[in-house]
Amino acid sequence: MGQRRDGGPVIAVDGGGTRCRLSFDGRIEMEIGPTNVATDRAGALRRLVAGLGELTARAGAVAPAYLGLAGCISARIAEEVAAALPVPVLAVEDDRPAAVRGALGTAAGAVAHCGTGSFIGICGAEGAVRLVGGWGSVLGDEASAHWIAREALTRTLEVVDGLRPQDGLTQALLDRFGGAEGIVAFARTAPPEAMAALAPEVTGATATGAEVLRAGADHIARTLARLGHRPPEALCLTGGIAAAFAPYLGPDLAAALRPPAGRPLDGALAIAREMAARR
Repeated sequence: MGQRRDGGPVIAVDGGGTRCRLSFDGRIEMEIGPTNVATDRAGALRRLVAGLGELTARAGAVAPAYLGLAGCISARIAEEVAAALPVPVLAVEDDRPAAVRGALGTAAGAVAHCGTGSFIGICGAEGAVRLVGGWGSVLGDEASAHWIAREALTRTLEVVDGLRPQDGLTQALLDRFGGAEGIVAFARTAPPEAMAALAPEVTGATATGAEVLRAGADHIARTLARLGHRPPEALCLTGGIAAAFAPYLGPDLAAALRPPAGRPLDGALAIAREMAARR
């Protein structure tokens, strides 16, 4: 995927809400902290500037960069980010196109990306891509790690209200935070990556965890249907928490599951090379 064309070396960046990966032309890779430019613009730019500086120092060269960044939801944000970077810029956009390209290559199919945030994308036979979601944890990101944790905490508060029975997960969360007051305080102040870090605790075999994962899988299935995905068209689950939803998908979607062709960073590198070749 993304073999070198005639545009010279390029830099590719896949920046998520938990970590950011950088590549110098597929030869040198490194990882830095979160680079969501919506939730922490200053911190993201600080990490990107330092990371790109280290990457180019290790490569002994500067190259034009393509950046797919979580939270880059407008042209204004993209322009502000590009202006702050220490390298020439091919493009700055959100992280969804690189994830779809990495997972599907140039093939048709669908991607349900469930990491710190989430989105769903579909690529048609002629290469047209449609993307939905990715609007952040306040108004969306259904079936993301952040959403899983938030839903589990909400259900734990329903236990406190006497609306559902206690189970191992809800008891563990109450113990962890010292009761309802601690849960509310955490939810009010936790950055997205801290909330998302709770998600692996939810995916164990408890009634509450299964209920949350089933709801997330239902969201994935409904959205895919609305986008026109029809099994057996390929479906790739990407992102750190996505595999947890697989057992809760219906049989048709389960049969359509395919392993991703590559990583979002591979997709970013392919896009960067295509853009550089067109310059």
